[in-house]
Amino acid sequence: MKLSADMLRAHGLDLLDFLRRGVFAVLIGLLVGAVGVAFHFGIDLVTQLRQAHNWFILLLPVGGLAIILLYRACGMEQDRGTNLVLVAVREHEPMHLRTAPLIFLSTCITHLVGGSAGREGAALQLGASISNKIAHAMGVEPEEGRMLTVCGMAAAFSALFGTPLTAALFALEVVHVGVIQYAALVPAFLSSLVGYLLAGWMGVAPTAYAVSGLPGLAAGPLVQVIVLGGLCALLSILFCKTMHTVGRLYAQFLPDPRLRAVVGGCIMVALSLLDGGLADQVYNGAGGNLIEAAVNGNGAGVAPWAFLVKILFTTLTLGAGFRGGEIVPTFACGATFGCTVAPLLGLSPSFGGAVGVVAAFCGVTNCPLSSILLAYELFGGRGLPLFALAIAVSYRLSGYTGLYSEQQIVYSKIIPRQINKKAE
Repeated sequence: MKLSADMLRAHGLDLLDFLRRGVFAVLIGLLVGAVGVAFHFGIDLVTQLRQAHNWFILLLPVGGLAIILLYRACGMEQDRGTNLVLVAVREHEPMHLRTAPLIFLSTCITHLVGGSAGREGAALQLGASISNKIAHAMGVEPEEGRMLTVCGMAAAFSALFGTPLTAALFALEVVHVGVIQYAALVPAFLSSLVGYLLAGWMGVAPTAYAVSGLPGLAAGPLVQVIVLGGLCALLSILFCKTMHTVGRLYAQFLPDPRLRAVVGGCIMVALSLLDGGLADQVYNGAGGNLIEAAVNGNGAGVAPWAFLVKILFTTLTLGAGFRGGEIVPTFACGATFGCTVAPLLGLSPSFGGAVGVVAAFCGVTNCPLSSILLAYELFGGRGLPLFALAIAVSYRLSGYTGLYSEQQIVYSKIIPRQINKKAE
C-alpha cells in the first residue's frame, strides 16, 4: 500500500504541475495575444497611411534616424533583436520589458515610411520580452522560465499571423535545430491556440492562400519538386549571405548608427523612386502584395527578377538599422522566385510560388517541421506530401546558413551525429 500511496502522491503532484503550467500558458496567451492583436492593427494602420500618402517613403531617412535615437534614449542601442530571444530561451537570460514597446513602435515606424521588413520577427521579440519578464519576476526555475518565454513567442506569432500550429512548433524548433523540448509542447500549443482564438475574436483573420495547379502525387512531380526545393535552398543561402554581408558593410563604412540609418534611408528612397516612383511601391513594406500576386494571382504581374529586388530592399532596410522581421520578406522572395522558376520545370506558377514560400522559410530558419505545418496552415492539406518533400530538400541543401547567428544546430544535416554549431 505504501508504494501505491507514493505513486498516487506523485501523480497528484504531476497533475497539479500540469494544471499550474496550463494556467500560466493561458494567461500568457491572453496577455501576449492581446499585444499581438494591437501590433497587427498598428501595422495595418500605418501601412494604410503610407499607401494613402505615397510621399511618406521620402521620410525613410528620418524614420531610420528616429528609430536609432529611440533605442539610444532607452539604453538599447546594442539590442540584438531575435538573436537575444534565442539566448533568452536557451540560457534563461533576462530580457528588458522595454523591448516590447520599442520593437512595437520602431516596426510601425519602419512600415510607415516604407521600409522593406516584416513583423513576425518583431512579434517573437514582443512575446518573448513580456513572458520572459513575467518568468523572472515570478522567480521560477530556469527550465520553467524557458518554457514561459517559448509560450510568449508562440502566442505573439500565432495572434499576428493566424498559424497556431506553426507558431508553437517554431518557437520550440528554432532555438536548437534537431532537438525539441517535448516537455514544453502542452504550454506552447496552449498559449499559441489561446492567442489565435483571441485574435480571431478581435477580428484578425488568419493568413491563407488559394493555390491552383496542384500536381498529383506521381514520379514526374516528385522530380520537379525536388529540383525546385534545391533551387529554393540556394535562394535561402543567397538571402542569408546577403543579409549578413550588407550588415557588415554598413558597419564597416558607416560605423555611426545614426549616419548609417540616414544614408540607408536615402539609398532606399532612391531605389524606390527608380523602381516605380512614389505611386508604384511594389517592393516597399513586408511583401504581402508579392505573395498574393505569386500564389493567388498565379504569378500575374510578377517580374522575373522580383525576388532579387526584394532581397536587396530587405537587406538594405534591416542592415541600416530599421526594425522589423525577415520572415514575410523571405516569404515574398520565395513566392516570387518559385512562381518564376516553376513554369520552367513544368509546374504551375501558383503552386511554385507556394512551394517557394515554405521551402525558402525552411532554408533561412532551419526549421523543417514548422515549415511543413506552415504549408498546411497557409495552403491547406492538398499537396502536402509534395510541400514536405520540397521542404526536406531545402533543409538538407541549405547548409548551415541561417538568419539567426545565435541559433544552435545540434545535429548534422549530412549524417546523424551531434555537431553543436551556430548558424552561419
